[in-house]
Amino acid sequence: MSTHGYLTGRLNLPFTGIATFGKRPYVEDWSRIDAHAAILGAPFDGGTQYRPGARFGPRAVREASTLFSFGHAGAYDHEDDATYLGSDVKIVDIGDADIVHTDTIQSHANIRKGVEAILAAGALPVTIGGDHSINIPCIDAFENTGDFHILQIDAHLDFVDERHGVRFGHGNPMRRAAEKRNVTGLTQIGIRNVSSTAREGYEDARAMGSTILSVRKARKLGTKAALASIPTGAKLYVTIDIDAFCPSIAPGTGTPSHGGFLYYEVLELLQHAARTHEIVGIDLVEVAPDYDPTGATAILAAQVLLNFLGFIFHARAAGT
Repeated sequence: MSTHGYLTGRLNLPFTGIATFGKRPYVEDWSRIDAHAAILGAPFDGGTQYRPGARFGPRAVREASTLFSFGHAGAYDHEDDATYLGSDVKIVDIGDADIVHTDTIQSHANIRKGVEAILAAGALPVTIGGDHSINIPCIDAFENTGDFHILQIDAHLDFVDERHGVRFGHGNPMRRAAEKRNVTGLTQIGIRNVSSTAREGYEDARAMGSTILSVRKARKLGTKAALASIPTGAKLYVTIDIDAFCPSIAPGTGTPSHGGFLYYEVLELLQHAARTHEIVGIDLVEVAPDYDPTGATAILAAQVLLNFLGFIFHARAAGT
């Protein structure tokens, strides 16, 4: 300690240095990942049907994440009386998948390769999009890893099968996921208002094992009941579309939908999920920073991810 009672060494304030996620180490060689969790950027927005711009999501979320990264030994939460993401949790940032403009198939293949590298290293993959189509290669990467359930927090069902030949856009990912033999079901929460999926899509989703809850229904049920459709003991992949949140707090997205969740509603869903299930993968998508000059949407995304990671590894350490 110094004579003034402060820790010695570099202060490393949020606005200094290189903006990796959470200011964690950058690992360029994907064959040398050694971590509990690894962050992958997927800056692809070629699947959008309305406003583009989510290709800048990973960069914005990384920069925003430095706000919560002062270099201290974890983050103390006085409400939980717990310190999250201490020095015992190793997180690295492996940069971005290579995106080939106009080429969805190759771009998705490159994203899948990054997630597979993280899984091969035994780490938790955390992918930052990009539009929601990037979930398709993320789920593809789990082809040989065993069964799991998907928790989707989103304004839109994203269950379109095919529209004018398009099968891999941001309206298709949950349909493609439900077709996977190792995806045992979906819990889709936050779905509301006029949807990009027709009535037939909702019927198909339920027939293929989906539980669909609106924001109003989830609020009425409460956190535990809203997640009750996830089978006990199931491994869980979580996909978070930032438009699940009300655009009053998250305007920086391509397809905003009013009436969404507020911060703590989603946070409590994620905390309960982490306490009750093994989380095997995460993606957070559709942050389009140019539509939010305040930067609040990217900050929200970074805060959600950091807190969720804290919940996951705290639960693992506690053996729950």
